[in-house]
Amino acid sequence: MLELPPLPYSQDALAPHVSAETLSFHYGKHHKAYVDKANGMIEGTDLDGLGLVPLIRKVAGDASKKSLFNNAAQVWNHDFYWHSMSPKGGGKPKGALADRIESDLGGYDKFAETFKDTAMAQFGSGYCWLVLSDGKLKVYSTANAETPIAAAKDVPLLTTDVWEHTYYLDYQNKRQDYLDAFLKNLVNWEFAEANFEKADLQTA
Repeated sequence: MLELPPLPYSQDALAPHVSAETLSFHYGKHHKAYVDKANGMIEGTDLDGLGLVPLIRKVAGDASKKSLFNNAAQVWNHDFYWHSMSPKGGGKPKGALADRIESDLGGYDKFAETFKDTAMAQFGSGYCWLVLSDGKLKVYSTANAETPIAAAKDVPLLTTDVWEHTYYLDYQNKRQDYLDAFLKNLVNWEFAEANFEKADLQTA
């Protein structure tokens, strides 16, 4: 059975940029519901007992398992999103990741512009990702529950959630303001740097 991973910080730790009320609903209602629904679908089947990532990859692309994929992928996406933020976040990356952002994406300012533009251009619900793909950093968005880990090709380093419930209580329909706050005050570059270093070692 899948479990609801704990938040890496208290529910009020990201305020005022993401309020405790938003986290209470987003984590305690939405994230928990994905766990509960996925468990309801795998209970008593041969999928019960699989780890979360193997489960996602096993059912990805199977139209008959689309609902299970959506819920399981959202469990993983949300946990990754929580870790992509930090109460001490914001600023710019350091070290090897900063160097690669410079060489692959034109530097931090260009990355930030591309990341926000990509997130803004995602119509409806989804995520914006920074990934390592074929040895290069890339920024792209995915719709709804889609996730880079489903295909085991791209390595996610960082994400932001642009489902409306992510920011509506705090920013109403101003997704741009939420994205500005995410990059300036919340983005967890230490998490992204650790993901990059691990992926870079595996592909070296």
